[in-house]
Amino acid sequence: MLVEVCANSLESALNAEKAGADRIELCSELGVGGVTPSVGLITLVKKELNIPVHVLIRPRGGHFTYSDAEFEVMKADILACKELGVEGIVSGILMDDFSVDMERTQALVDLAKPMHFTFHRAFDWVAEPLEAIKQLEDLGVQTILTSGGETSAEKGVNHLDAWQKQTSLTIMAGGGVSPKNASKFKDIGLRAIHCSGTSFGNRLNLEGKISMNSTKHLVEDEVAVSSVDTLASIVEAVK
Repeated sequence: MLVEVCANSLESALNAEKAGADRIELCSELGVGGVTPSVGLITLVKKELNIPVHVLIRPRGGHFTYSDAEFEVMKADILACKELGVEGIVSGILMDDFSVDMERTQALVDLAKPMHFTFHRAFDWVAEPLEAIKQLEDLGVQTILTSGGETSAEKGVNHLDAWQKQTSLTIMAGGGVSPKNASKFKDIGLRAIHCSGTSFGNRLNLEGKISMNSTKHLVEDEVAVSSVDTLASIVEAVK
């Protein structure tokens, strides 16, 4: 069974290889579900690792319906990954009705070739998963990362089982995969699992320090963008 580790740093990537993982999905900011890592991180991971490196192409947190500008950034990131010798791309785009954005996802798949293409957990928002699986097959996607449409892959195990029986694509279980439940996904015949194996360390005492986290930006139904009017007012106030 293939084990993919969601690695958020060079240290995590090295630990994944040391632990025997088959490949990594490299990303940043696990707290928002992951975003595209920096070119510097991708470069160093490719230099240091011997196992395949797949890279998440997601320009921001939040929902999976992207503006024209965000779409251009995604395409540019895929081309950068191709130049760096990355083996796979992890991405996906939805329409505002939560169906697969066929045109844009096809463009990403085509641009990524010959790299492996995984459609990520945006899949867990689609209204008709069996229809979406067939659509992704037709687009040339090779793997779908999903928790079975539930809050964890363990809770969605029956869906994962049923979906894998309906497709030649690899249904990769992801979301809460742990040592306690990993074997359940092998037992139902899945070919791949996705996990982070996260632990925490390097603690500092921040008592008395102001928080740098911004809860107002941790929303999924809207996208934060700098306002021209607000910025113009600030510029006018000081110029």
